[in-house]
Amino acid sequence: MTGPSGVVERLYFGREDAERDMSDGLLREGFLRTAAYDAAVSGRKMLIIGRKGSGKSAICMRLTADGVHPGGTALITPDDAAGDEIRRFELQGLTGDTAKSLIWRYVFAVQAARHIVAHAKRVHGLRRLPRPVRTLRRFLRANGESADEPRLYDRLLRGVTGLQTSLSLEAFGVKAAVDVGGAPPASEGARAARQLEVVERGVAEAFADLDCAGSHAPLLLLVDQLEQIWSSDPDSNAMVIGLLLAAKHVSGAYGKALRCLLFLRADIYDTLNFSEGDKFHSEELRIQWTATGLRDLALARARASAGAELTGDRLWREVFPPAVGGEDTADFLFGRALPRPRDAIQYLNACRDTAVEREHESIHESDVLLATRQFSEWKLQDLAKEYLVTHPFLAQLFVMFQNTGYVVMRSALEARFDTVAETLHRQYPAYAEGLTAPGVVDTLYGVGFLGVRRGNDVVYTGGAHVPVQPHEAEFHIHPCFRPALGATHAIDLHRYEPRALTHLLLRSSSYPSAGVGPAVRRDFTLLEELERSCNSIQRQVGRAVGLPTETRAQLSQQVVRVMSDASQALLRLRDGEAVDAHGHVLAAAQYFTTVAAQLLASGVDDGSGGSVVRRIEDEARRLTRTAGGSHTGGGGSSNS
Repeated sequence: MTGPSGVVERLYFGREDAERDMSDGLLREGFLRTAAYDAAVSGRKMLIIGRKGSGKSAICMRLTADGVHPGGTALITPDDAAGDEIRRFELQGLTGDTAKSLIWRYVFAVQAARHIVAHAKRVHGLRRLPRPVRTLRRFLRANGESADEPRLYDRLLRGVTGLQTSLSLEAFGVKAAVDVGGAPPASEGARAARQLEVVERGVAEAFADLDCAGSHAPLLLLVDQLEQIWSSDPDSNAMVIGLLLAAKHVSGAYGKALRCLLFLRADIYDTLNFSEGDKFHSEELRIQWTATGLRDLALARARASAGAELTGDRLWREVFPPAVGGEDTADFLFGRALPRPRDAIQYLNACRDTAVEREHESIHESDVLLATRQFSEWKLQDLAKEYLVTHPFLAQLFVMFQNTGYVVMRSALEARFDTVAETLHRQYPAYAEGLTAPGVVDTLYGVGFLGVRRGNDVVYTGGAHVPVQPHEAEFHIHPCFRPALGATHAIDLHRYEPRALTHLLLRSSSYPSAGVGPAVRRDFTLLEELERSCNSIQRQVGRAVGLPTETRAQLSQQVVRVMSDASQALLRLRDGEAVDAHGHVLAAAQYFTTVAAQLLASGVDDGSGGSVVRRIEDEARRLTRTAGGSHTGGGGSSNS
C-alpha cells in the first residue's frame, strides 16, 4: 500500500526499555541526539540524572553500540546479589560511604586493568606487552580476575574478600599486605585503602605507558540500573554515595585515559545527603524534554520504522488526524504525557494499535481518544509503582482526586486530606511525619501529579522550578492523569440541562402585547428577571481575577446555558406558546444554589472567588422570592 494505511501498518515507535529497543534496531536508526547525549560523550558531565523513562538507559545503550565511542566502553549494571554485597560491605575505621567507595574503586580498577590487557594488543598492536601491562595481567591472574566474562557478583565477592583481608599484590612487588606503605596499617579500612592505591597506581602506570590519554578517546565506564538494587535505606544511600565518590576519585587517578558515566534516577539522587554533595553540582546534567523534543523523537522513530520519506507534515496531517478535540494533534498528545520518551512511545503506540485493531486505514480522532483513556490508566498505575519505594502511600492519595475537577484549591485539598489522614497514618506510620496536607502537596508536585498556578502559567515539576510555596493555593492535576480519574472538567460543576416543561397550547402569527393577561405578563417578568440574574452573575465572574481561569470559563459556559434557555422560553411566550415560567425560574434558582455549593466545596471561595459565590447565592435567593411572590418580580437584579 502507498497510502496512510500502509504507513500505519509499518509504523512503530519502539520499545519501552532501551535494551530491547537496541536489539530491535530502532534505537540505532531512530535515536535522537540530545544535549544530554552530547554532554555525556564530550566528558562535560559525569552524572546523567533523570526520571524513570527519561532516556538515561537509551544514552547508555547507544554508547555501548559498536563504533559509537572509539575509546571503548564497559557497562556495569549490578543485580540483586551484587547490590546485597555492596550494601553489606563494611571496613573497620571507615564510614559506610567511604567503605563502599573502596569496593566501587576496586570494581573500576579491575575493569580498567582487564581492558588494558586486551586493549594493548587490539588497539596499540603490541606483540610484546610493556612491563606495566604484564604486571596487570599477573595481578588479574593472581586474584582470579582474568576470566573472560566473570559476573559482577563474583568480582565483588573477590574484592570484598581481598579488601577485608588482603589482595595478592606480588605482581606489584608487594609480598604481603603488611608491606603496603612500609608499616602495619592502623585499621582494616586503612589497610584496604593502601592496597587499593597500589592497584590504582599500577593501572595508571599502564595507561601512561600506552599513552592512552594522548592517542585515543578514553575508556568509558558506564554504570546504569542502580534503581534495581536501591531500597531507600541508609545502606542503599551509602552504596550510591560511595559510587559517586569512587567515580570522582578515578577521574583524577587515571587522568584522561578513563571516565565514569553514572546514570541515576532523579528520585534516588535527590534523596542523598552527604557532606561532599556540593562538589558534584558541576558534574550533573538533568535530562529535560520539551514537547518539541518529543515531537522530533516521534518523527525520527516513525521514519525509522515506516520509511525515511515520511515527513512531519504527513505524520501529523495524514497518518494522525490533524486535530483532536479542536487541538493540534501533536500538542494534544504531548500535552497529555509526562515529558519523557517512554511515555511518548507508549502513547503513540497505543494510538497506532487502536487504529489497527479497528481496521482503520489511518489513525482517527476516535482512536486517539480511546488510546488516551487507556494510556491515562496505565500512567496512573505506573506513577504509583515508580515511587513505590519512596512513597508507598501514593496510590492512596489518588483517591482524593477521583471524579472531581482537575483544578484543586489548597483549602479543598486540605479538607479532602483530613478525611483520609487517620487511615494513612495508621497504614504508613513510618511516613506519618510527612503525611500532612502541606507534605502531600509537596509530594504530589514532586512526582509530577500536580502542577501549581504561577502567574498565567501552570508549572509542573522539573528543571529549575522551585518547590510549592506556602502562599500558592491553586493546583492542577496533570492532563496525563485526568481521564483515569474522571477529572475531565476544571471543577465538579453540574451541567445545566434546559427544562422540558413547555408544551404547545396555542400558536398565532403574532402576539399582541395589549391583549396579554396578568398571568402571561408575570411569565414575561419572571423570565426577564432570570436573564438579569444571569447577566449579573456573568459580570461578577468576569471581574473575579482570583478565580481560576478554567473555572471561570466553565462557570461562564453554564450561566450562558441558563440565560440561553431563558431567552428561548421568552421567544416561545412571544410566539403564543404556554411556558411554565414559574417552574423554570425555580429550577434555575435551585441550579444556582447547587453551583454555589460546588464552588465552595472546590475551595474557590478564597479571595475574589468568594464574591462570585456570594453573588450566585444572592441571585438564587432573589429568584426564589420572585417566583413565589409578586407579579412584578419583587425587587430588581443587582447590576453592580
